[in-house]
Amino acid sequence: MEEADQGPKSPDFIPEVGEDAANAVPCSPCMALTEEEQSELRSELEKVEDEIQTLSQVLAAKEKQVADIKRKLGITPLNEFKQNLSKGWHDVTASTAYKKTSETLSQVGQKATTAFSTVGSAISRKLEDVR
Repeated sequence: MEEADQGPKSPDFIPEVGEDAANAVPCSPCMALTEEEQSELRSELEKVEDEIQTLSQVLAAKEKQVADIKRKLGITPLNEFKQNLSKGWHDVTASTAYKKTSETLSQVGQKATTAFSTVGSAISRKLEDVR
């Protein structure tokens, strides 16, 4: 079938709730801008892309520098992992939720011990009575 026979086409992009409707409407921005404005925007785009490239290179250099320093200090990924794990565990055990849960479980354990002891004593008495 030809496109004209299929009826109206739905847009490929339907804006979600809260999205800017102006950005969702396909248009030809170059027709709305003058040649001078287009030229300025292209120049600005080129500058921003160059800045991004420069920042990426600087970041890569800094990451390499950090890796070299860590290597010289003997800091391995395993050491970092252990340190992070240790800090994480400390943070968990210092939390209010952990303390409350630990306290509650301790009380439950004490009550369970008392209950088992009582049941054990009762069973012992019953066995003695049977003899």
